[in-house]
Amino acid sequence: MYRGRLERDLSLWVGKGLLGQETAGALLAEYDSRPASFSLGRVLMALAAVLLAAAILLVVASNWEAIPRLVRVGGILALIWVVHLAAARMLARGATAAAGGLLVIGAMSFGGAISLVGQMYHLSGDQQTVMYLWFAIATVSAILFRSAAVTVVAGFLSWASFAVYLQDNDTHWIGLDPWMAPFMAVIVIGLVRYTGAERARHLAYLLLIGWLAWLYALYEEIAVALAFAIGGMAAFVLTALPPKPIASLVRTGGAAPAFYSFLVAVIGFLLLHIEIEDGWGLVMLGVVTLAASVLAIVLRGRDNGAVRYLAYATFAAEMLYLASVTVGSILGTSSLFLFSGLVVALVAWMVIRLERRFSASAQGERA
Repeated sequence: MYRGRLERDLSLWVGKGLLGQETAGALLAEYDSRPASFSLGRVLMALAAVLLAAAILLVVASNWEAIPRLVRVGGILALIWVVHLAAARMLARGATAAAGGLLVIGAMSFGGAISLVGQMYHLSGDQQTVMYLWFAIATVSAILFRSAAVTVVAGFLSWASFAVYLQDNDTHWIGLDPWMAPFMAVIVIGLVRYTGAERARHLAYLLLIGWLAWLYALYEEIAVALAFAIGGMAAFVLTALPPKPIASLVRTGGAAPAFYSFLVAVIGFLLLHIEIEDGWGLVMLGVVTLAASVLAIVLRGRDNGAVRYLAYATFAAEMLYLASVTVGSILGTSSLFLFSGLVVALVAWMVIRLERRFSASAQGERA
């Protein structure tokens, strides 16, 4: 998709005389020489590794009653050593896809080994402890081999650990274990930066958002929703206008920090709408929501498409909601549709003006 757009842009610039044909060809050749972000072979290798790992876990779950204990333990440990040594050899030869698949099998085999030993020797402990240990081992493996594939495994294990906690504790807050979910998310983000597994960062951000949603489900108080809105907007402004000490860190995080922080704020505004249903409080909330959407567009709308479209959608939804609440009961259904259409037209006009301003600003910067 991006290559096609790049090729069209290069052809357009060559046609306008802004770029030479040879330079355009060299730029396109340089892009083609980069490692592909999507490779069917890598995807199939990852799927094969997941299937093989699932087979190993199922065999372990069967408990191998007919096989002596020492043979079972020795077999699973031998498998772990073999796949990691083979992965190291593949990395030395430059076969990163095969190495990633082997490391995935190794990371999953660690979980099988933990469960197997626990089954055979009736060790005390619970599923939560197993998940913590499994996540820790996957983290160490990702660091030692600088493996993006194992980083993804660690991301899914963080989700699995949180799910096990919710299941075992009937979604209640008990002890310090609930803090492990955001702690694991931070570790996954660190692994993403170290291993370059860019897409895995979404697992961490979504885990944080899921954890926050669970907090609101626990208490269902307006203070929690207000904290989401204020905290999300504060984090968004911090990522949009980062101070010098963290500016480089925010830039290397890409578009995700700004989008997810604004998403938390939008969720907070949505929860506040659930808590505040009428009166001047609703009007003030609507004004603040609209102002937050405009602020998001002004600060990050030009450079971050995800933030821009989320802000557009929030602005339009808020306008329609306010129209339905404040006008619908007075003017009737047909008038409400007319008014809503005018509101959408107004939003479209504002969007067009903002996009033109962004385009003019970009041209001025290039000049």
